[in-house]
Amino acid sequence: MKKAAAKGSKAEQKAKKKQVEEEIAKLSANLKEKHAEELSSLGYSSTNSTENDKGNLDTLVKAIAGVSVATPADNHKPSRSVKRRSKRAQQEAEREQRIKEEQSNILSDREIEDELLEKKLAPLGLIINEVKPDGHCLYRAVEDQLAHLSGGSPPYDFQQLRAMVASYMRDHASEFLPFFASENVVEGEADESLLQRFEKYCREVESTAAWGGQLELGALTHCLKKRIMVFSGTFPDVEMGKEYKIDDDGVAASLNSCIKLSYHMHAFGLGEHYNSVVSSL
Repeated sequence: MKKAAAKGSKAEQKAKKKQVEEEIAKLSANLKEKHAEELSSLGYSSTNSTENDKGNLDTLVKAIAGVSVATPADNHKPSRSVKRRSKRAQQEAEREQRIKEEQSNILSDREIEDELLEKKLAPLGLIINEVKPDGHCLYRAVEDQLAHLSGGSPPYDFQQLRAMVASYMRDHASEFLPFFASENVVEGEADESLLQRFEKYCREVESTAAWGGQLELGALTHCLKKRIMVFSGTFPDVEMGKEYKIDDDGVAASLNSCIKLSYHMHAFGLGEHYNSVVSSL
C-alpha cells in the first residue's frame, strides 16, 4: 500500500511539474508576443528567431528610453512611417530656426536704428515721444508737436491736418504734380488722367488712413507756416520749410520752435513710421 501511495505521489508530482512547465511556456510565449507588439507599435520589426528574443527585449527597452537602436549589427530598422515623422520633425525644426533668425535680424535692425537716433538726439536734449503706429502717424506726430509748441491743446487734430493738406495740394496742384508724377509713373496715361489720379490721391489724404510722406510734409510746412525737421537714424536728416526759419519779427527761429519728427524705417513690421521728438527736460 505504501509503495502504491508513493507511486501515486510521484505521478501527481510529475503531472503538476508538467502543468507548471506548460504554464511557464504559455506565459513565455505571451510575453514574447507582447514584446513583439510593443516593438511593432514603436516602428520596429521583429523576427521569429529564438536567438533574437533577448535582442528584441533590449531593443524595446532602448526604444522606450529614447536610445538609438540603429546599430550596424542590428536587424531592426525604423519603419517608413517613423522615417517620415522624423523627416517632418526635422523640417519643422529647421523652419522654426529660420523664423527665429529672421525675427532676430528684424529686431537687430530696429535696435541699430534706435541706437543711432538716440546718439543723434541726446546731445540736443531731445527724446522720442511715440505715437500710435497706424496710417495717421505723420499727422498724429505733428498734432503732438503742435500741442507741445502751444503748451496746451493743439490747434488742429490729425483729421483736420489731413483736410488742410489735401486742400493745399489741390490749390497748388502745379507745384505737386511733377513730384506726384515721378512717384506714380503709369505709362501711356494722358495729362487729364494724371490730374484725375492726383485728385483721387488728395481724396485719400483727407478721408482715409493713407500713409503720409514727402508730399504731405511739404504741404504741412506751408499750411502751418513752420519749419519741419525730420531726424533719422539710417538716413540724412531732412529740413523742410526753410523759409519759415525767420519769424514775423525778423528773429531766427530756434530748433525749439520748429516741428520735430523722427522717421523710422524698422520700427514696426507694417512699414515706415513717424514719431514726435520732444525735449528731454
